[in-house]
Amino acid sequence: MSSEYTGDVVTGGEPAVRDLGDGLTLTKVSVGPMDNNAYLLRAATGEQLLIDAANDAGTLLALIGPAGLRAVVTTHRHADHWQALGEVVKATGAESLAHADDASEIPVVTRTLLDGDTVEVGGHTLEVIHVVGHTPGSIVLSYRGEHLFTGDSLFPGGHGRTASPENHHQIMDHLETRVFGRFGDGAWFYPGHGNDSTLGAERPDLQEWRARGW
Repeated sequence: MSSEYTGDVVTGGEPAVRDLGDGLTLTKVSVGPMDNNAYLLRAATGEQLLIDAANDAGTLLALIGPAGLRAVVTTHRHADHWQALGEVVKATGAESLAHADDASEIPVVTRTLLDGDTVEVGGHTLEVIHVVGHTPGSIVLSYRGEHLFTGDSLFPGGHGRTASPENHHQIMDHLETRVFGRFGDGAWFYPGHGNDSTLGAERPDLQEWRARGW
């Protein structure tokens, strides 16, 4: 890991770059009026995968560059996470992937995902983890269980907004069993907005999150 990586990005500012090992590089950038994070994974082969074409297609296409794009994965249906999706897909010819339960609310989806599916980039595999609650089809992408792209399902300090007590308990159940229950304290997660964190930093507060009801 690069000791220089902080994950601290602002809209219009410089991207943050992290070496994930074995030739896979993560570039994080903030785009749009809601400070959405977009993540570009670049393999040593040159193949690239984008997580959330949230906004500002020009910035994202400049980041992608001439190497092109294999696919875009949209973490969930909320519109602030796909404003640039159509333009990026049109410009690059990339696949557009999203969970089946959110796909109807996303403007361009060429392949739907389910829990346990995998997404490939340059010989690297990311596992799809379905986490219900923020939306019906929210997903987390896991790379080796060491790097988790959580969309709005998990932030430092809690999960994303839920519409009902039932949704709150759903997302807590899934986070506890499918994320915190599977992966160790050293796993980093990269949310849809704001700063990154580790599961270890957040794990002590899980019961507080459940009790507060949101």
